[in-house]
Amino acid sequence: MSNRRSLELLAPAADKHVAIQAILHGADAVYMGGPSHGARRRAANSIEDIREVVEFAHRFRACVYITVNTLVYEKELPAVEKLCWDLYRVGVDALIVQDMSLLRLNLPPIALHASTQCDTRTPEKARFLESVGFSQIVLARELSVDEIRKIAEAVTVPLECFVHGALCVSYSGRCGASQMSMGRSANRGECSQMCRLPYTMRNGRGEVVEKDKYLLSLRDFNASRSIEQLILAGASSFKIEGRLKEADYVKNVTAAYRREIDGVIARYPDRYCRASFGESEISFTPDLSKSFNRGFTEYFLGGRRQVSMASLRTPKSMGEIVTDTRMLNNGDGISFFNASGEYEGVGVNRVDNGRIIGSRPFTLPKGAEIHRTLDRQWQTALLKETATRTISVDITIDEHGVTAEDERGVAVRISLDVDKSPARKPMDPRPVFAKLGGTCYRLGKFTNRLDSTTFIPASQLTALRRRLVEELDRANAETYRFDYRRPEGECQYPSRALDARDNVANSVARKFYADHGVEEFAEAIEVCRPEGETVVMTTRYCVRRELGCCLRDKSVDPRRRARYAGPLTIATGPHTFRLDFDCSRCEMNVTTVP
Repeated sequence: MSNRRSLELLAPAADKHVAIQAILHGADAVYMGGPSHGARRRAANSIEDIREVVEFAHRFRACVYITVNTLVYEKELPAVEKLCWDLYRVGVDALIVQDMSLLRLNLPPIALHASTQCDTRTPEKARFLESVGFSQIVLARELSVDEIRKIAEAVTVPLECFVHGALCVSYSGRCGASQMSMGRSANRGECSQMCRLPYTMRNGRGEVVEKDKYLLSLRDFNASRSIEQLILAGASSFKIEGRLKEADYVKNVTAAYRREIDGVIARYPDRYCRASFGESEISFTPDLSKSFNRGFTEYFLGGRRQVSMASLRTPKSMGEIVTDTRMLNNGDGISFFNASGEYEGVGVNRVDNGRIIGSRPFTLPKGAEIHRTLDRQWQTALLKETATRTISVDITIDEHGVTAEDERGVAVRISLDVDKSPARKPMDPRPVFAKLGGTCYRLGKFTNRLDSTTFIPASQLTALRRRLVEELDRANAETYRFDYRRPEGECQYPSRALDARDNVANSVARKFYADHGVEEFAEAIEVCRPEGETVVMTTRYCVRRELGCCLRDKSVDPRRRARYAGPLTIATGPHTFRLDFDCSRCEMNVTTVP
């Protein structure tokens, strides 16, 4: 048995159409929301649609994970239990959860994955989650490659890490800003995206030091250049963010990361292998800059380096930088910062001798950087069918039957129950068996062991081929291997106390933690709104560092340090927050100001 580590490319899916496109473009697994209790309420899917995705994905031994990763209120426990059974019955491979009550409900033996909201950033937390029965652990986005390596050394279950897409500024997306300010809980799939709003910052003297800046709006994550480092560090699943994204985004990003992961497998064929089967043929060249992005960051993968992580001037897509106006085509969309500092967009009617003729009058400031936020030709191309995925199958025919064995390891044999007659000349059955269009198979090696005097009519060979495909499909379904729920072991939670950000919202979750040594509890803010000042975000990202006034940086100009003297507050509309800096931990807290 091979001891190679399986590498999984995990793509998001808003619906069944996007899920199927993700698989066609090379995903080894997809994650999507169920009918309820997924952390993206606008990305819910029916049980029947999920069944269709499962049937399609399993042809390639690709997995389907369903997010049941919201907080669960007391009265909802029976409904969530039923939901999990419904998902199990249609063949879902695993549930992604954050509420520990699910480990104590009467669930089917389905695998459970620890959601990013479990906030796993230490080996101790990872060991605990493995011990209580999780089959895969989603790591916090904020970790460095070295931190991921240390966690990988501490556990045996696969580790899943984000590699691309939008970043929540709060650790692991555990953010109470939306709930406290708008009454819309991110932990219930209703995030109001407070981090994408413009803020005005005041210093301790009440002076405005930054006006209408997107101080909490991070650039988009792009780890494409670090895939090999992540794999060598021990990560096994590579997750693309974007369950609200359209198919064109998922196609492009999935194809781009498929290329990167396959490159690593090709360099280390004895150490790693793909988690699914089938070769994808893509009709375009993937380009991450062409899909929605706010500019890119590797975040903390390389540690805390003095590089910009935020998109302070706009939360909108930055697209790709236009280095030559000849890149542009009629119908494209461009954006730039105008003379007032606002991010302005305009359509391109045509380019005349290097001059952009827009769909409306506009003034491009001298030296302004132009961003193409819509490549019309690219977008049109991606609206078409852009990928096929097929499984290689070797076929042998002899006087007694036809044998097929595919790359999944599925093998079938059917008897040659046909009319045979003497041949006037040797026949070649290969062309008939090569006609596998409309199926998920492509012919690999074909071996003809028929006697040279045997003749079989083409119509009967065609019937044999169709039956062979049916038998391969049936055998694949019968031999598909599921991961199953692991038992909950006896172990101590890494802390004796939980605060509101640990998201305990029902008695079953409370009992779970108590049984594992927790003695002090605070209920989730969705259940019991706290009075007075409340920390709504804890971030590894630091506004001071982003603005070049880090308190630990001795090289900061004293005048700049004085300008940003604390306590710093940020305000948007009627909402004001204080920024508190824990320099010993290199963290920032965002706290409500009553």
